[in-house]
Amino acid sequence: MSEDLDAVGARILDLIQHDASLSVAEVAERVGLSSSPCWRRIKRLEEEGVIQRRVTILDREKLGLTFEVYCTVKLSLPTKQNLDTFERAVNGWPEVVQCATVTGAADYELRIVTRDMHAFDDFLRDKLLSLGLISNVESRIVVRSVKNSTTLPLGLVTPYVPTGR
Repeated sequence: MSEDLDAVGARILDLIQHDASLSVAEVAERVGLSSSPCWRRIKRLEEEGVIQRRVTILDREKLGLTFEVYCTVKLSLPTKQNLDTFERAVNGWPEVVQCATVTGAADYELRIVTRDMHAFDDFLRDKLLSLGLISNVESRIVVRSVKNSTTLPLGLVTPYVPTGR
């Protein structure tokens, strides 16, 4: 897909990744298209899976979810069955907002969001460690978030450079 992305398509993606609430008419106006061709481009990007979904980003601190932790997890025995079991469990835990398999000494890196240290301890004991699959967990508490972005660097996909919103 990235080979087919022209400057107008990249501009559309840039606009909606920064503000998914924009109407098709607003996006069309900003990229210099009429609504119908703009809508068709957006639909094509959705059908191709470039646009996976549109979401609302919440302020976790205003919701009382002020405790953020990164956990490096090492499984006792990283067999296919244990990896699958762990990943199924992680997908069911709302506290885990990101999970990635990683290289190195650990198997996974988790980003966990919860109310406070006590809620994190409950999560650790009642969910993560109760699986019986883990040999080591290293937790790093986030003191201050410096950057937290959901936007992708579209300039790396195409020579297009965003000109502002």
